[in-house]
Amino acid sequence: MNGTRIICAIGCVLGMAGSPGALAAPPGAMERPMLKVDPHAHYRVVYDIHSAETAAGISKGLYFARGMIEAYRKHGVAPAQLDIHLVLHGDAAKFLLVDSTYQIAVNDHFATNLNAMITQDLLNLGVSVEICHSAMKSMGWTADDVLPGVTIVHDGYTRLIKLQNDGYAYIGGF
Repeated sequence: MNGTRIICAIGCVLGMAGSPGALAAPPGAMERPMLKVDPHAHYRVVYDIHSAETAAGISKGLYFARGMIEAYRKHGVAPAQLDIHLVLHGDAAKFLLVDSTYQIAVNDHFATNLNAMITQDLLNLGVSVEICHSAMKSMGWTADDVLPGVTIVHDGYTRLIKLQNDGYAYIGGF
């Protein structure tokens, strides 16, 4: 039985699961119900984005937050049903800077902050994009250095705790 699962998994990975000659799924596999989200509910989430890690050339946290909106859309949940806060602090705070300040932060006078476009897209979808004032202060940044529409919060940690206490699901690791 375990060998059959491994072979089926390999077939799925190789894209052969639906092709002629592919191994059949174990009995009962197609009969299992898939858990889905309620398309009529409202969802509250806060992302803890503190890492300088990137995906597809932009902040990994911003990238995955945008992907989550699309995942919910596939379940029939409109962006208006999502209450999302993205709290950027630490090394990730630089992703919310205007180009001139971003260039100094990354030590590249020709750099363009590719995060500006996804940040605006998220803001247009009703997401609250927030930057930690403590991180700003430690780097010498002012409100003029921050992308338009981004909310400045006193500090990332107390904001994360407040939102969790208010019932927001916490997603970290970014």
